[in-house]
Amino acid sequence: NRSTWTGAVTTRFGLTNRMEIEARVPYIYRSDSTVARPFGKEAVTDQAFEADGSGISDVKVTGRYQINDGGADKPYFISSLRLKSRTGKSPFEVETFTPFADSGQLQKELPTGSGFYGVQPGLTVIYPSDPSVFFGTLNYLYNIKRDVGNGFGTIDPGDVISMNFGMGLALNEKASFSLGYDHSVITKLKQNGVVPPATTSAQLGTLLLGYSFRKSPKTTWSLSL
Repeated sequence: NRSTWTGAVTTRFGLTNRMEIEARVPYIYRSDSTVARPFGKEAVTDQAFEADGSGISDVKVTGRYQINDGGADKPYFISSLRLKSRTGKSPFEVETFTPFADSGQLQKELPTGSGFYGVQPGLTVIYPSDPSVFFGTLNYLYNIKRDVGNGFGTIDPGDVISMNFGMGLALNEKASFSLGYDHSVITKLKQNGVVPPATTSAQLGTLLLGYSFRKSPKTTWSLSL
């Protein structure tokens, strides 16, 4: 049973009327509860193991550039480049233990970061058609492999190909909502250049819902699910 809470501070600064930079500093609190029992011992009752972790996660810096002018019934094309740090605690830095002689390992403390640097180029298309706005994005996250130590050797966690599309609709001059879908393909992990046995790629699909209310010219309240 896993719970993850994330709070973040995001700052954007416009360099020109076409280019901006963004910095995002997330703080994570995680807690896990694992119920387990030894194999082949039916009389033994289940045991619960608790673990948590908190701290700064991986800081991200992003640059965006609007390629064309766009306008009414004309699409806007926006390129982006995101650099992901590994400021959070790596999964390879936390202490683990073996609860039973014939079981796998559990973490005593949960990591707050991925443990890898990443580079993510992307392209976003925005098409306004009053009173709605259609959007779509294609990203490729390249995770940089490294020697993580602790007997694991060089780990390449795999890359992530992601795309999303959706629509934003203005309800009036202050309120709007959006509906979209995001899909990611996570490629297979490699250890010392070899894909370990039973390693698989992963598919992740997410429904996106958003609501926004402009309280004043400088303040907007937003909710996303």
